[in-house]
Amino acid sequence: MPAILIKKTAEEPGAASLTVTVPVEHVREVEERATSDYQRRARLPGFRKGKAPPALVRKQFAEDIRKYALEEMIRESWKAALAQEALKPVADPHIHNLKWDAGAPLTFEFHVEVKPDLKLERIGKFQLKRTVPKVTEDQALAQLNELREQKAPWTPVPGEKPRLKDLVHVTIATREGGEAKDPQPYQLVLGEGRAIPEVEERIMGLLPGETVDATVRFPSDFPEEAKRGQSRDVRITLHEVKRQQLPELDDAFAREVGDFESLEALRRAVREDLEKDAAREADAQVRRDLIDQIVQANRVVAPRPLVERAVYTYAQAYGIPEDRWADFSREFAPVAEAQVRRDLILDWLVEHHDLRATDAEVEQRIAELAARRGTPVAELRASLEKAKRLRDLERGLTEEKVFTFLLSQSTVEQT
Repeated sequence: MPAILIKKTAEEPGAASLTVTVPVEHVREVEERATSDYQRRARLPGFRKGKAPPALVRKQFAEDIRKYALEEMIRESWKAALAQEALKPVADPHIHNLKWDAGAPLTFEFHVEVKPDLKLERIGKFQLKRTVPKVTEDQALAQLNELREQKAPWTPVPGEKPRLKDLVHVTIATREGGEAKDPQPYQLVLGEGRAIPEVEERIMGLLPGETVDATVRFPSDFPEEAKRGQSRDVRITLHEVKRQQLPELDDAFAREVGDFESLEALRRAVREDLEKDAAREADAQVRRDLIDQIVQANRVVAPRPLVERAVYTYAQAYGIPEDRWADFSREFAPVAEAQVRRDLILDWLVEHHDLRATDAEVEQRIAELAARRGTPVAELRASLEKAKRLRDLERGLTEEKVFTFLLSQSTVEQT
């Protein structure tokens, strides 16, 4: 069978393009295999399973056979491209300019993001500072007050105008020609930004049961660009106001929050949690500083195609509408560039210093997590597999090994 022809037509750091030609003889053979496969499985009236004539099968399943054959030829072509060009793809390729006419060769292009050639000349002998800020009494008190707000019940406040942090139940309708249309009910906490400022101002001027007609303007920084600066005629009705009644900060509150004998025990636990958070952030900052120094020492560049892929992935994860991708890309590009540089450095270190987490290390971490949660190891492993989080666990362990190795090559000063 004639070989599939692969030719690299373009290359830049982080990407490559290849033209693919599948000779007509190869196409015909793949189509015949696809037809035979459908023939074995086909059930057509008047024929036993697997006994229908090939010509009838081709006619009955023409589109399915064509799709099957096309997918098979793309798979074969990608396998051939990987073998011929020794690519290091970071994702599946994109298919462009596909042409396939009856009796003709199949032609198309692969566009693929790839790992660029990277060489780190210096990975150690850096000077780093680790600073853990002290937890203040004000921070501990703020955390306790957050717990109070989480536990505080919402109590109706009849006969009073709402104020910031009150929970209100309102109906907002648009007005056209003096008539209210499309009334929508809302429950929102004033001051949290769920309503535009002018709407909140109008709500705070009402008593429960009152209605007001108003013209409000969307602020210039409103998330939906098309509405920025636009005005709307609305009718607002306030139905109910609720206010939180904060519990006293005492021993009874501590017992309600958790297994604490006294407020002082709760205060100590809160402070310890804040100190752990501060230590974790200090460690994270050391890692960021270390990566920055490696980037500078080795002039690591984030290739444009990989940055674009990272931005696209972030946009999908955050649910950014397609019409806002351009603005999001401009705003998020620096974050994506930093992430790409970091990933390239970590991947290089894993490959060149054999730092990938082993199966035994992954199993040990699963056992530790299971013991901490009081869950059987097999049950936790099954849960992680179902949620497709085993890879994240392995990646996290690998990163820990990489940074342990890197930090052993540099000096960290505690300040």
